[in-house]
Parts: sequence; C-alpha cells; structure tokens
Amino acid sequence: MDSAAVSTFLAELPDLGSDIDDAARIDLLRTLEELKAACAGAQARVTADLDASIRASRADQGVPRNQQGRGIANQVALARRDSPFRGGRHLGMATALVHEMPRTLRLLEQGILSEWRATILVRETACLTREDRTALDFLLCADSSTLDGLGDQAVCAKVRAAAARIDAEAVVRRARKAVSDRRVTSRPAPDTMAYVSALLPVAQGVAVHATLARDADAILAAGDARTRSQIMADLLVSRVTGSTAAAERPVITVNLVISDQALLGGGCEPAHVQGYGPVPAALARQWVSDAASAESESGALLRRVYANPQSGALTATESQARCFPTGLARLIDLRDKTCRTPWCDAPIRHHDHIQSRHTGGPTTAHNGAGLCAACNYAKQGVGWNASAHQQPGKAHEIELRTPTGHRYRSTAPPLPRPLRIRGTEVTSPVERLIIHYLHAA
Repeated sequence: MDSAAVSTFLAELPDLGSDIDDAARIDLLRTLEELKAACAGAQARVTADLDASIRASRADQGVPRNQQGRGIANQVALARRDSPFRGGRHLGMATALVHEMPRTLRLLEQGILSEWRATILVRETACLTREDRTALDFLLCADSSTLDGLGDQAVCAKVRAAAARIDAEAVVRRARKAVSDRRVTSRPAPDTMAYVSALLPVAQGVAVHATLARDADAILAAGDARTRSQIMADLLVSRVTGSTAAAERPVITVNLVISDQALLGGGCEPAHVQGYGPVPAALARQWVSDAASAESESGALLRRVYANPQSGALTATESQARCFPTGLARLIDLRDKTCRTPWCDAPIRHHDHIQSRHTGGPTTAHNGAGLCAACNYAKQGVGWNASAHQQPGKAHEIELRTPTGHRYRSTAPPLPRPLRIRGTEVTSPVERLIIHYLHAA
C-alpha cells in the first residue's frame, strides 16, 4: 500500500460511526485504537527501512561511519511534524523494535500493545545487550496474554523486574549513570505560570519534597492563611533565590516585547516574554510598572525595536562580521523566539548562517536563523540545504530542503502590531518597546 492509498483511507475516516448504535460505537473505538497501534508499528518498519537505506547509500559514497546517520532523525521528525528530539526517539524505538524486539513489534502491529506501552518496553530494556533484549522480548511478548490487562505502571514494573533478573549488573550501571543526568528545567504552564522541574537521585528528590512538606506543615499549624501547596512553593522560591521579599530579589534579565499601543495606550494585544510565550497586556503593564517603581537603578531598561506596521515583521540590520554580533544576535532571538526548524520549539542556542558563510552567505538578519544545537548540526549533514525569503512587508521565511527532496517552510512569528495614528497605519516602521531588565516576577 502506497501513501496515496493511505490518504484515500484517511479521507473516509470522518464518516465512520455516524449511523450506528452505541454498542457498535464502543466496538469501533476499540478497533480504531488497534488501528492506531498498527499504524505505529508500520511507521516503525518504514523508519527502520529509511535508516538502513540512507546509511547504506552513504556508506557507498564513502561517508565515514560515524557520520552516516546524521540528520536522519531530523527527517523523521519533519515527516511526522514533530520536534527533532522526538524524531530521535522515534528512530531509536523503530530500530530497536525491528532489529532487537520483533515480538513486541508484532503485538504492536496486531493492535494488542499500544505505542506507549511498546515505548516502555524499549525504554526499560535499553541497558541490556542485544541478545538479552531479544530474550526479554520473547519472555514478555511471545504470549500476548502476558501483558494483557496491565496498566502502564504495572508494565513498567514487570519489564524492570525481568531486566534485573536477566542482567542485574546492567540495571545497576544504568542507575549509576542516571545520576550524571541530574538537571533542572523549566517550561511554560497555563495562565502565565511556569513549571520548574528537578531530576534528582531518588534519595535527594524525596528529601527535598519531604523537607518542604515538613516545614509547610509547621507554618500551616501556626495559622498561616495559605494552602500547604502554596507554602511549599513559596519556601522553594525563597530558599533557591535566598530572599523572602520581592524587594530583596536579585535583578534578573527578562526580555519582554510589547507594542507601544499595549504599553502606553491601554491596548489589549498580548506581549511576549522570551523563553515563555504570550502574556496578557494588562499583566505585562503591571510588570513594567513594578520594575519602573523599583528602588534598584537597573529596574527597567527600554530598548527600541522597529517592526513593519502591517505584518509585524522585525526589521534587519547588517554586519560584515563572520560571527553574529551581540546586537544582531539579539535581534534574531527576538524575531525567531524559538528554533526555526518546523515543529521544533526548543530554545535558540546557535545563530546560523542560512546560506553558509563559506559559500558567500552574509552575516545579516535576513541570512541568519536562530536554531537549537541539534537542528544546526543536522543542517550540516549531506544533502541538506536552506534558503531565506522575505518580501517587502512580509515576515521572514526559511525554506528547508532535506536529502530526500522534501521542502518545509518556516515563517517567523509576528511581533505585536503597532499603534494606529488618527485611524490609519503609519507609513514608516513604528517603534516598539522592549523591557530589558525586570525583577523576577
């Protein structure tokens, strides 16, 4: 079956379940769930075949072995409209299922095992050798009833126990290595909140939570009006920042992009916080007011940025430097906000020449792109190409071409729109205000 036949089948899916009774709808839900799993199995086979084909082709071309796989995960991610990180996971899972865990793959293709539970099997056996992994695959998946009826946690526990029985030393080594992966991350949450997560060894993680809970209980018992969860959160902030009052917090740089109308004219267009995303205009104005009234001399710094009044496209400046100067790099960061690869929303780590420098690409905003490290390295692979496009008054665009000839477009997100003057748009770019230094909110 080719992609055209699959597309025809997809076109018929919306009409399913319109003229049937509820019992039939339940049966249809089960069948569709099995279909999803079977599709995941088919994707795994196609992905593994793609990986093998590209590697074989590059080997014939004399590409060094350690470079033969470069960019394959990125192509998988683009095809699946996913981030490069997830593309790498899809590729790793596909090769493991096809080459090392055929019985797990068979259950997935039959719709008996969901894609997520197949992922658990692959993830929890990653520390084993190929032979031991295949043995565990036979132990747990040769009979479809072994995992039948188990939830995600139960499947995970069963796989871990089986892996420990097969190779206890490998499991211990994996646990020791995991300590080196400890880290703290943050990501946006709804309603202008943020998740701050810490990956710690289990003893330390439990100790941190238990200490916060113990101290929160003591404060709560003294009659504090806050909830236990609120107290724990406030204790965490005060102990990490070393301060308890807002006025005592150290000054931290927060880039806030807000239109002149939203800041000065009471407009309602959302502002944008770099590293977070859109925030309500009223809240942004409150932050600006708080920073401006702060006693610290560096409470707020205004920086003007010019944007097209119709499209919101950021204007460019040019430089003859090989590396992007600080001001130009900042402009690219504000324009692109996150990695410019489609479906990748990772933070910008590299400022890349879209047309490479050694082929004459200039160091300009038009020829610059903000990329995460993984996407920048993938773009250097054999067969990858990119070009920049920007029509007057339009947002900056990048066309990315993969080694298979597929093309993907990335358009820079617009800035907040400028102020209307006397009912008409101004003819020249309107100044925008960036609040460069704010106290941590």
